[in-house]
Amino acid sequence: MNFKKLFCYISTILLTIISVMPTSGFAQTGTFKYSNEGLKKGTIESQFQHLNYISRTQPPYKLIRSENLDIIRQNIRDSITVLTKEIATLKSSSSNVAANTKALQDSLGNVAQELQQEQAKTDSISFLGIPFSKSTYHMLVWTLIIVFGLLFLIMLASFRKAKVDTVEHKKTAEQVQDELQTLRKKSIENEQKLRRQLQDELNKRL
Repeated sequence: MNFKKLFCYISTILLTIISVMPTSGFAQTGTFKYSNEGLKKGTIESQFQHLNYISRTQPPYKLIRSENLDIIRQNIRDSITVLTKEIATLKSSSSNVAANTKALQDSLGNVAQELQQEQAKTDSISFLGIPFSKSTYHMLVWTLIIVFGLLFLIMLASFRKAKVDTVEHKKTAEQVQDELQTLRKKSIENEQKLRRQLQDELNKRL
């Protein structure tokens, strides 16, 4: 329905309403003073009230001047134009809001994705160029610490055992050396003793 048909439809309804409106609220006298200034300001409702006030009554009808009707018609057209512009503005604003909302949703999605990436970076650690999660990295580090600790304890135990073995071997070597010295001394003493005995025997035979 275009504006012209809509205006005609509204005008017909309004005229019908005006024709049956009571006139007790708008006192008129035989010396009625006509003024259509009230039709040029105020709301549409107040303009129709003023139109009803300034129009002549011929029961059961109201006699409305054509110029007044033209003023009301123009006011309604102006109101429709203003409302149409406001509707268009609201639609444009709604479109802008929808576009802004879509942009904000996209931005929020990007922010959420970047947050997930940063959280993944925060939760992961690179070791030897290989990315690990923090839990895996900590487990790997503690495993290496335990392994190296066990290796250190094993090496320490081996070192102590080697040291003890070295001391024992040294003691054994010293004991063997002492025994050799003792045997050598005994051997020399026996040799000297035998020489003396041999010399004594030779001396006896001479």
